[in-house]
Amino acid sequence: MAAPNDRRRLLLGALLPLALGPSARAAPAAPASVPAPERAGAALAPWQPGWLDIHHIATGRGNATLVMLPDGTSMLIDAGASFNEPDVSVAPRPNASRRPGEWMGRYVRRHLGRAGLEGLDYLLATHLHPDHTGDADAATPLAPGGAFRLSGVTDVAAQIAIGTVVDRGYPDYDFPARIAAPFADNYRAFIAARRKAGLRVEAFRVGSNDQFAGRAHRATASCFEVRNIAANGVVWTGTGSATRQLFPPLETLARADWPSENACSAAIRIASGRFRYFTAGDLTSYTHDGALPWHDVLGPAARAAGPVSVATADHHGMFDGLNPEVVRTLRPRAWVIPSWHIAHPDMLQLERMFSERLYPGPRAVFATTVMRENLLANGRLTRKLHSHDGHVVVRVAPDGESFYVAVTDNGAEGDKIKLVTEQFVV
Repeated sequence: MAAPNDRRRLLLGALLPLALGPSARAAPAAPASVPAPERAGAALAPWQPGWLDIHHIATGRGNATLVMLPDGTSMLIDAGASFNEPDVSVAPRPNASRRPGEWMGRYVRRHLGRAGLEGLDYLLATHLHPDHTGDADAATPLAPGGAFRLSGVTDVAAQIAIGTVVDRGYPDYDFPARIAAPFADNYRAFIAARRKAGLRVEAFRVGSNDQFAGRAHRATASCFEVRNIAANGVVWTGTGSATRQLFPPLETLARADWPSENACSAAIRIASGRFRYFTAGDLTSYTHDGALPWHDVLGPAARAAGPVSVATADHHGMFDGLNPEVVRTLRPRAWVIPSWHIAHPDMLQLERMFSERLYPGPRAVFATTVMRENLLANGRLTRKLHSHDGHVVVRVAPDGESFYVAVTDNGAEGDKIKLVTEQFVV
């Protein structure tokens, strides 16, 4: 990563205004390396070989990120489907006529299909919460055969073949303790059905850089890597595939002090050339005001990942996510907040993301969906967001030296661009 501030500035100038209207500047002429002359009002251009595309899908019901690697290898990180009521969550996007997982599956199929690709190579479930894997109850429809119900991950799997499912809990799902809830039972039933059918399921391997290996669907000269940074309190050291354990032995802790499901989330870093992207599910840095320092897993994970170009504000930008050191360490040119609940994002988290005291230079902050109540309560800071409703798509050039961000309409399936930034230099 480049250290000088001038290499962290826009290559072509200021970002386009969020509200496109008569006073908005026209989109700049696209460099030759851009897949198409992306412009507001047009449909997002299909992925092309050599490019790294990262789609933060905004259904208003949880996390889902489609990654299309430079050789056409595809990966879906989470597929959440929360049952939260509209008084605390945004209205479903595009609408409530389908379940969130159905919309996600259609989104994935559409973008893979437009690129001439078939099937998902990988699905990573960062942890077993419903806004990352799908909620379920007695009213949730059964999958054909009745082995599990259709929601989130299972809805996606019903629409598109998945080569390998990876999660932090496989095969026993008993660390630190087995979750007894319908959503967890449903996910485990899905995994059992995959195993019975002879389909691949793997435990997330911290330190590995080959678990999410390229499948070489398309020829490319781009160099890329997916590095597994952390899960279950184990963190990559930054050397080879070596790891270290943060959590004390459970038997030495009071039951109330055991790590939470969020603290066990899987974290990864995706690299293409000099570009770096970091995401970590609901990993947090909150230590109960210093009483439990080992509850901060996000900090060590961020240090292992090093400075990055783009990062997600993990745990939806909630109060226990980004501490100052995490922000100083990651120092991205662009933040993406996977938001959808009335509490997303937290005011202090926004302060930190925008703070040039924590790291200098400009930065762009995007949110997937933000409730009106939050926009009003945090108006001083939410006015600085470049977007607060739409799919946030990061597109990295084949040489890994630059990227841009396109925000597309999540109220329909036409992938219409609402705004597009100019190129950022890595």
